[in-house]
Amino acid sequence: MKQFLYTTVTGYFLQDELATVAETFDFTAANFGLLERDYEADALTPNCRADMTQWQRFDSEVRTTLNREQSSEEQTKYKLLFLGRHGQGVHNVAERRYGTAEWDRYWAAQDGDSTAHWVDAHLTDLGIQQAQAVNAFWKHQIAHAKTPAPESYYTSPLRRCLATANHTFANLDLSSLPPTPLPPTPSGSSTAKEPQYKPVVKELLREVNGVHTCDRRSSRSTLAAEFPNFTFEAGFAEHDELWMPDHRETNDEIDRRMKRLLDDIFGSDACVEFRLPTGAVIPVLVKATVV
Repeated sequence: MKQFLYTTVTGYFLQDELATVAETFDFTAANFGLLERDYEADALTPNCRADMTQWQRFDSEVRTTLNREQSSEEQTKYKLLFLGRHGQGVHNVAERRYGTAEWDRYWAAQDGDSTAHWVDAHLTDLGIQQAQAVNAFWKHQIAHAKTPAPESYYTSPLRRCLATANHTFANLDLSSLPPTPLPPTPSGSSTAKEPQYKPVVKELLREVNGVHTCDRRSSRSTLAAEFPNFTFEAGFAEHDELWMPDHRETNDEIDRRMKRLLDDIFGSDACVEFRLPTGAVIPVLVKATVV
């Protein structure tokens, strides 16, 4: 598997800027945070400011100007990642009830209490509403801002994340979107990828893992029955083999796991920490170079 060096490309989104306060940032009021600015690719399209939205112009910038850096061996590639956090889960409510200190000390390692069960926690009603609000925002963005819909969908194996993805994307009408051009085949013919929601479950795609029972996923067969529209990546085990009851991942361990995940995603298909509230989504432009 190819190894990549990853860097975030700044200067395109509000969330790139140190002055943006994550706790008060509202992506739905800020066009996903996309900055109003000129692009090198604007020169390729006369009257682009009159005929194209900011998102259409940014999409052109990524597909033409930035990706001109790609060599014939594809040593460098750019991808726009829409990073979304799950909606509010039962465990989030419990942590707020007990306080973070007491949650981390005792309750997070339990299966639940007298009011709730939080192993592989379900979404709350509010969590569902948060995901549905993002769905409505995506519909608006696609119709009016012409924001390109994601071309690939990846999700954590945790129930709250699968449910959030479904409430967010499952009923979006992508039929009106133009196909995404794909690189020419060796014979020189070109093809296009029709937009469609086909989520893939990735075992490594998690936040912090271990000790907290809310982060122990259900069996593959349980998840497959509950979410039949999801595809499980090759080698996805029946039971959670990553979660450990006596060890909570360190930041270094999380970095290594996420590096493996990104290498897998980028191979087959110095940034500021930006904490997301439940249900929030932000785009991040990432440059990956083969090392």
